[in-house]
Amino acid sequence: MAIQKYKGHLALLGAAIMWGLMSPIGKTALENGISGLSLATFRMTGGAICFWIASIFAPKEQVKPHDLMMLFFAGLLGIVLNQGCFTFGLSLTSPIDASIVTTTAPIATMIVAAIYLKRTGYREKSDWYFFRSIGALTLILSSQGSTDGKGGSIPGDLLCLAAQISFSFYLAIFKGLISKYNIFTLMKWMFTYAAICFIPFSYHEVSAIHFQEISTSTWACVAYVIVGGTFLAYILMMIGQKTLRPTVISMYNYVQPIVGTSVSILLGMGTFGIAKGIAVALVFTGVYIVTQSKAVNRCWLNKQPRKNNLNYTAIRNQTLFTDHKSRIHSTFK
Repeated sequence: MAIQKYKGHLALLGAAIMWGLMSPIGKTALENGISGLSLATFRMTGGAICFWIASIFAPKEQVKPHDLMMLFFAGLLGIVLNQGCFTFGLSLTSPIDASIVTTTAPIATMIVAAIYLKRTGYREKSDWYFFRSIGALTLILSSQGSTDGKGGSIPGDLLCLAAQISFSFYLAIFKGLISKYNIFTLMKWMFTYAAICFIPFSYHEVSAIHFQEISTSTWACVAYVIVGGTFLAYILMMIGQKTLRPTVISMYNYVQPIVGTSVSILLGMGTFGIAKGIAVALVFTGVYIVTQSKAVNRCWLNKQPRKNNLNYTAIRNQTLFTDHKSRIHSTFK
């Protein structure tokens, strides 16, 4: 059992490092002849191919026609908007800002749950709303006036934030559909639909690329975004989920901005000043409070009688929802 837990921690650490490297590596591709529209297209198309291949070795599932239609709309919200906003945002801002904004995802999910699903108990947690809002606002305002992308940019930061919000709405709206099928079934159809929707708008830009002029190292960056950051990292996440609790899994969110920021600074792709330090501290505090609130809810649930207890049911549902978010969000980093 101990060995399995060690494997789980190693898998999660590997996944977190892969996602942390996504921002600087993706930014490198964007600075060397690959546009944001093209990179998003490659990622969606490559992701579809990877998950279709993986689905060959996964348990076979029959998807109902109605669910196939719902997966189309899920792909629009959870992949086209999510990955499109993130890629375009990354092309405008620094990889440091993009890495930090990504960590707000668990908080964005709880806010969406409070608004869209009208979950009980969220309005009382005004402290993490405060920390998250002030942290994100500090980060975005600290980017004002930057023109080279190294210090970040307000439009880029806002697009990265919009990516997290769009995925949170995807989780809220399609919660039932997500829990109905395994991840390979979901992802192969969602990525396929996303690619079909995206390619008509990006075809001319992709076809205009002088492929022979793009360096091998740049194509290696693109391949990493597709295989490493979109596919393999999620496989590692699945390994970790088998042995570790969701609260433990969510703690690895902290590794991603550390890796992304460190690599970006070493490569000279960004700057890290006092304002960003304050923003990181506030965002991390908000994420920590969210994580702890889920743990407290779970401990409380274990001590409560389950029969005819409406409060039990409400808190159980909100805890399961945010735990599910911790499990699957990372596919779209």
